[in-house]
Amino acid sequence: MLEVPVYNPSGKKIDTMKVDEAVFGGQVNAALLKQAIVAYHANRHQSTAATKSRSMVEGSTRKLFRQKGTGNARRGAIRTNIVRGGGMAFAKMPPRRVRKLPKNMRKAALKSAILAKILGQDLLVVKGLGFDGPKTKQMAGVLKSLKVDRSCLLTVAQRDKNVYLSSRNIPDLAVMTAEELNAFDVATRQKMIVTAEAMDALLSKGAPRDDKSGEDRP
Repeated sequence: MLEVPVYNPSGKKIDTMKVDEAVFGGQVNAALLKQAIVAYHANRHQSTAATKSRSMVEGSTRKLFRQKGTGNARRGAIRTNIVRGGGMAFAKMPPRRVRKLPKNMRKAALKSAILAKILGQDLLVVKGLGFDGPKTKQMAGVLKSLKVDRSCLLTVAQRDKNVYLSSRNIPDLAVMTAEELNAFDVATRQKMIVTAEAMDALLSKGAPRDDKSGEDRP
């Protein structure tokens, strides 16, 4: 059993939560986690860089002047890459970077990412996190109390407008619900703060089920 510290918004440790590592796969699958990160990163790439080849630019294909006797260098059509306005010799084309991961692989990669955060003592559980309105100063105070000064992923049980508005102006702080988590966002942040309700949702979501006919969302 792993022990995860539970803090209040003031940064005081109030409890310890016991987590069975089997809920998150038992061990970190580094190979799968890397494969998932590479796939997520590749799929976020827009792949829009492109240049025009000789066949894409406008212009006649007629030879500009005869081959010999003019004193000029040999030259073909106006579309050639050696004249201004011509096409590129080796034109860039947008590559296809889409990589697909099966649902079970995405789920397993997410579990490995969360388990890695727990084993590295980079996951904190906060109880009683909430705001009456958009309070960026209060959110910054919570991070300071928890001694979080690096990139951080804040996980909540359900969408909270006040928490989101209080966090959006803080650099390197992202807010996601437990249903929206993926291996890329978890692994690429240095710290992870999870509310008590979100942690309960993650534990219940990752717990083994007797009925294998039902599938959780990735």
